[in-house]
Amino acid sequence: MAESHVTIATTNSRRYQSQLCKHWRHKLDVEGHETHAIVRLPRALLTMHADEAALQVHLLADDADGLEAMKHVVTSHLDRFAFREAPFDYLWNDA
Repeated sequence: MAESHVTIATTNSRRYQSQLCKHWRHKLDVEGHETHAIVRLPRALLTMHADEAALQVHLLADDADGLEAMKHVVTSHLDRFAFREAPFDYLWNDA
């Protein structure tokens, strides 16, 4: 297993989490709540937690290649939805 997490400082974390869930809901298994969400991506499990100051993002994948691919998917989608603030500094912490 390979995993990584990143904290994105933004006061719009709940909006971005909601947008990601709505976007992926038609293709993927998504459990979205006001402050947290779980998305089963093709190559990883994505969990998010949104609060007033940040969006916490955690990815768990079967292997390093899948982890890197899904990091790119998540960051590109977040930057697209957060175009007014993007690009964010993604300092992924691999476990």
